[in-house]
Amino acid sequence: MLVDNHHFYHYEVFYKLEAGLLFFGRGRWAAFQERHRLSCEEAARLLLDAYEYRGLVKHTGGCHCGAVRFEVWASADLHVFNCNCSICTKKQNRHFIVPASRFKLLKGADNLTTYTFNTHRAQHTFCKTCGVQSFYTPRSNPDGYGIAPHCLDDGTVQSIVTEDINGKEWEKAVKEHKSIRDMSKP
Repeated sequence: MLVDNHHFYHYEVFYKLEAGLLFFGRGRWAAFQERHRLSCEEAARLLLDAYEYRGLVKHTGGCHCGAVRFEVWASADLHVFNCNCSICTKKQNRHFIVPASRFKLLKGADNLTTYTFNTHRAQHTFCKTCGVQSFYTPRSNPDGYGIAPHCLDDGTVQSIVTEDINGKEWEKAVKEHKSIRDMSKP
């Protein structure tokens, strides 16, 4: 069985966590599981996520009809781009960018369809049923996702700062932007 480094790391942390439980006692661990109604595996995953995604919150969201659902780890304070390129203007696309490793499609992969144009690098995914684009793969960051903040469930966003970006002159705007390419890096 092949185990990638990411999974190996989780197994290593889990065993260290298990060793720590033996050292500190299982009473607190059992109380934590019981208080949150979690299995041992669920509690370990929660603690691993909290460690790996320090300072981030888990947002959940999806399309209008509910066929597409996702979770994404990002700041509670979102930096949202308001692009004026032709497609973003037509669909009023405002988005924040996250690394692919912080995004997880929970359901609806078979209910997504994709539209591309021009360079075909951006993958504009949307729900086949309701037509909502809750996330997509941006041309500026093909190693990440652009998430529509208005498609997030209530309760996890603390603030939104919006930055206009001149998508009508896309190459120039991305070249001159100081941090957009880094936003999809873990």
